[in-house]
Amino acid sequence: MPFEDLILDLLQQNVIYILLALLFIVLVFKSVRIVSQSEQHVIERFGRLHSVLGPGINMIVPFLDRVAHKISILERQLPTASQDAITRDNVLVQVDTSVFYRIIEPEKTVYRIRDVDSAISTTVAGIVRAELGKMDLDEVQANRSSLIETIQTHVESAVDDWGIEVTRAEILDVNLDQATRNAMMQQLNAERARRAQVTEAEGSKRAVELSADAELYASEQTAKARRVLADAEAYATQVVATAINENGLEAAQYQIALKQVESINKMGAGAGSSTILIPAQALEAFGDAFKLLKGKG
Repeated sequence: MPFEDLILDLLQQNVIYILLALLFIVLVFKSVRIVSQSEQHVIERFGRLHSVLGPGINMIVPFLDRVAHKISILERQLPTASQDAITRDNVLVQVDTSVFYRIIEPEKTVYRIRDVDSAISTTVAGIVRAELGKMDLDEVQANRSSLIETIQTHVESAVDDWGIEVTRAEILDVNLDQATRNAMMQQLNAERARRAQVTEAEGSKRAVELSADAELYASEQTAKARRVLADAEAYATQVVATAINENGLEAAQYQIALKQVESINKMGAGAGSSTILIPAQALEAFGDAFKLLKGKG
């Protein structure tokens, strides 16, 4: 038998085994699904949700199960959206917002909402308008962080049924029309002028207060010095009175004599004084003083 006929005969006899092997390979290929770390796959069986495949190697039933949706679970950022809103004090503002979110339950996102980005944008716009309508313009500018937290909380509550987690909501800018800007600039300039006047008036008031304090301090120091001198004189008078009381008239004459001697010494020490005329009564008084001095010695 020729060699070609032998090979053909062998193939005919083993064709069933070859077909079975090929079928097995195809079944393995169809049943194994490898899912990347950043995705989740939604599996349908006969058109209905069957399971959700996570990252790694997964097995499905070939020809019965199929991968209906491949959902990325990475965090997403919606395009910056601008919406008009009216504050409580009837000021028209344009708010630029941005929202970050990620899908945590793909089966809800796939079967409960068609366009998730558009749905979130519409929800954010409605919440922003509602919250700004409760606040004055000054409150919007001053409490932006709390406003962002309120918007994020309301958005999370609204999209909870869609299997979405809102990770961050931002108010990028709050724009005003030109007329409102001009009015605010005039108000700002007027406030600056008022503060400057107040500061100048407070400075003048402080200067007057400091001047009055200085005069009061000077008066207090002068009065204190006078009290000290008066106390000193009173003490000296008390000492003299005590001496007179204890020693009689001689103590008084002794003090008077000392004062007269001191006065004559000062007169004699003056410039241009060459001759000093002393009355006779003074000489008698000096004699008495010298006696007293001698007696004291």
